[in-house]
Amino acid sequence: MARPAGTFDAARYFRGDHGLRFHNVGATRVRALARSIHETHRGTWSIDDAQRLADTLIADPYLETKSVGIEIVARYRRSFDPRHLAHWKRWLAGNHSANWATTDGICGTLIGPLLAAHPSLIAKMPGWARHRNLWVRRASIVSLIVPMRDGLGVAVAYEIARILHPDDADLIHKAVGWALREAGKRDRARLERHLLRYGPSIPRTTVRYAIERFTPAKRRALLVATQRRRQT
Repeated sequence: MARPAGTFDAARYFRGDHGLRFHNVGATRVRALARSIHETHRGTWSIDDAQRLADTLIADPYLETKSVGIEIVARYRRSFDPRHLAHWKRWLAGNHSANWATTDGICGTLIGPLLAAHPSLIAKMPGWARHRNLWVRRASIVSLIVPMRDGLGVAVAYEIARILHPDDADLIHKAVGWALREAGKRDRARLERHLLRYGPSIPRTTVRYAIERFTPAKRRALLVATQRRRQT
């Protein structure tokens, strides 16, 4: 299923010593493979069967193999229940996601829909923001993007953003900015107030991501207003 060597290099999207390996298979084919596995077993498998297969696949060093596992479990969305949250957190804390793409896949297709279906679970996410593991911290806020589209968890997203603003990791800066931008779609004035209040303590990458949907003039003004004050 791999693309010809030299036509695409997925590794260029992942910086540092990530330990990932790549089959060089595109996302469309990965989803098709997951769909075929689901179709083959849909009459006999429960979500627990799919989860057991995914537990094996998520631990594999290949990016595409991890993705197949996530995509298969996602096809049992109607069977998601609160007990799965701890299971998927263990994937993250065990470094089985190991990269931003797999982490965001878990958030967007598994944890996010679970939170949207069971909003009481959203209250658990600020605790994740204080976790020592980078991927759990990233998931604490990226997972809220799906429920925020239904108006759920916006206040919690701002709470988590305040927790994560001092984080040193660039992948956290980008995730927080992404989530704030999504929150701003529902209430741009609230986003502006947040940026003006906490701006000097917010990483510049976060600010730039968060203000992408403002007008050019407003973006320039917010970049100036949120600058750190120079000590004299």
